[in-house]
Amino acid sequence: MSSPVPLRCQCGAVQGELDVSASAGNRCVCYCDDCQAFAATLGREDILDAWGGSDIYQTAPNRLRITQGVEELRALRLGPKGLVRWYTACCKTPVGNMVSTTRSPFIGVISSFVPLDGPGRDAALGPVRMHLMGRFARGGCPPHAHPKMPLGALPGFAMLLLRSVVTGGHIPSPFVIDGAWRVEPELLSPEARAKLSAAAPTP
Repeated sequence: MSSPVPLRCQCGAVQGELDVSASAGNRCVCYCDDCQAFAATLGREDILDAWGGSDIYQTAPNRLRITQGVEELRALRLGPKGLVRWYTACCKTPVGNMVSTTRSPFIGVISSFVPLDGPGRDAALGPVRMHLMGRFARGGCPPHAHPKMPLGALPGFAMLLLRSVVTGGHIPSPFVIDGAWRVEPELLSPEARAKLSAAAPTP
């Protein structure tokens, strides 16, 4: 059984809805340097926690609907092989991350796109099940985080992906039109990416 959760960018121009269920989603906090660089590129480091972590809800793209302001969606990639990272042009609210194929079986919806406070978000999305890539965290690896990817999390993530692949979870997707990205992702230049790495706090 799924429950609808509202989606909204900071200025309210982009809104939507996310179908959430315990069996079709997974919530984590990622401290990787790419997630931190994405927030920095948008000038939205305010979405990160004290260690530089991004709160992410992983689910199938067809469980997300944009009901208003879809024309404000934009995307970028931090490198030629990087994830496609969606955000809103209006107020630079991070929206979510997808692997670099229009048939991506999952999207990691970033909590900044869920207009709920901490307790409300926990009630809607469920608890954070893992804290990963802690070796990139600001100030060193947090005591509650795994330095890389906890092996115990892999089976659950694999099942989430398998379920999405089998059920066609990539269709429909608000990020894809007729088999192509809604907008072509911008590729961040190597120089711009290097500047972000140089400016990042030392782990």
